[in-house]
Amino acid sequence: MKADAFRDLSTEELTGRANELREQMLKLRFQKSTGQIENPQIMSALRRDLARAMTILREREIKRAAAGTTTDVGSGDS
Repeated sequence: MKADAFRDLSTEELTGRANELREQMLKLRFQKSTGQIENPQIMSALRRDLARAMTILREREIKRAAAGTTTDVGSGDS
């Protein structure tokens, strides 16, 4: 999935998608350890998708925190 597609999702949907990707990664790790994995390249694609989702969630968190702060940081009298 491309980053633009992740950005189109709401925060709740994105969190749910990240959890789904984590579950899929866990299942694939078990398949890999037992030698039953059909396509090992799927693991790297899932890892990248999870990283994209987590990055976008973090960007939104930073943006939300920045919107809540004021710009009066250096205006105090000393």
